[in-house]
Amino acid sequence: MAFTSLTFLGFTAATILLLNAARTVRLRSWLMLAPNTFFLLSYADRPIELLPLLGFMALGYGLIEALRRTRSSTLLWLGLALVLGTFVTLKKYAFVPAALTPHAVYTVVGISYILFRVLHLMIDAKQGELAARVSPLAYFNYTASFLTLSAGPIQRYEEFQHETSTVRPLDEAGVYDAFARIVQGFLRIAVVSAVFNYAFAAVSAKVLSAPATLGWSHLLGAYVASAVSYTVFLYANFAGYMDVVIGLSALLGQKLPENFERPFQARSFLDFWARWHITLSVWFRTYVFNPLLRGLATRVTSAALAPYLAVVAFFITFLLMGVWHGATSVFVVYGLFMGAGASINKLWQLQAAKRLGKARYKALCERPLSVYAARGLTFAYFALGLTCLWLNLGELAGLSARLGVHGWLVAYLALAGGAAATFAVWDGLSALVRRIRSAGAFQLGVASRNLLLASQVLLILCVSSFFHKSPEFVYRAF
Repeated sequence: MAFTSLTFLGFTAATILLLNAARTVRLRSWLMLAPNTFFLLSYADRPIELLPLLGFMALGYGLIEALRRTRSSTLLWLGLALVLGTFVTLKKYAFVPAALTPHAVYTVVGISYILFRVLHLMIDAKQGELAARVSPLAYFNYTASFLTLSAGPIQRYEEFQHETSTVRPLDEAGVYDAFARIVQGFLRIAVVSAVFNYAFAAVSAKVLSAPATLGWSHLLGAYVASAVSYTVFLYANFAGYMDVVIGLSALLGQKLPENFERPFQARSFLDFWARWHITLSVWFRTYVFNPLLRGLATRVTSAALAPYLAVVAFFITFLLMGVWHGATSVFVVYGLFMGAGASINKLWQLQAAKRLGKARYKALCERPLSVYAARGLTFAYFALGLTCLWLNLGELAGLSARLGVHGWLVAYLALAGGAAATFAVWDGLSALVRRIRSAGAFQLGVASRNLLLASQVLLILCVSSFFHKSPEFVYRAF
């Protein structure tokens, strides 16, 4: 079911009306079973294609219940190996021998996000953090919610249980805020991401089709334009999706966690990942980085090396996070690039604070020139890394051969400089708008807010008609 289709909008409208008519928590839980099941079925030509996915979910549920009862460390490790082995086999990762992967056609939509929820419940069950048995109905609605199945956010089970254990009636202000959030999301998807997707398709064609025939400077320019266009497209597409599902969840009387917090205001690579895909970053920090850092700390007793353990832990964590994004070998490159970025960032922080002193280093980081340079360098590094999401390994190798090391360096500096200048101009305009509003010269009343919302809807319809359809939700592929 296409996320931006009228079918999806009608489906969600019917779900909202149905659930808000229910007055008990139990009835709402049973009513959610229907839309969640229907949404899953919409991705399969035949129901039988969902059997491997449902089997994966059943395997997870059995292990969660067994761990809740036994709290066995041995069972946890065996269960983790079994779940992860099943996951990489069903997802058909490139490093899995072809003889071991199933050859039948089947659907695994959302399996990556189901994996996070299953592992979270398994670990919490082992640690005794599940106060009571998770019912099969609650487990299915949690792992296969149509709002979060395709790409999150990755809600913890405690949050899900809290949000679904109370019937919250809607009020006028809540409905308006939810609708405004949904419109904002479609504005990002159908307008911003559509425009930048169009630009990306136009300029990246030169990089993809004939890199060998382009002059070096033309290839460099086309690549830089492609990298910028794809990065903005991905952000608008993904953040727009989150706006929509968070708005829809509010209309269902629930609250989903935020997944973005102005990521392009980040002043470092680590700060960026604390703002981008927040729930994914929190999951990896909780279940990979923190245990890994504790494990390293118990084995490395040198006081001189202790501050650098985080460098190693960051590299491994971001490597795994990068590899998770895709099943082909180019995502190993992406993971290595992300891991290197996190490690270099941490090393810089350690060395700068050591050489300058914490007070001078902090003062340096607050200078406007340093702020915009850091933001530009962070954006540029992320944009370079995202190249792995739109080029395969062969295409990436060919581009690297043509650009050379100096070409990549020029591209990085051009991206950083352009981003820094753009951010400075944007911040200046934003500050001007805030001053005008605070002076009382521009205040929106109820009628003006409604008119603004209606104009946004009209813009969405106009741009959608120009492009014929909104871009597909790109992050679902990861």
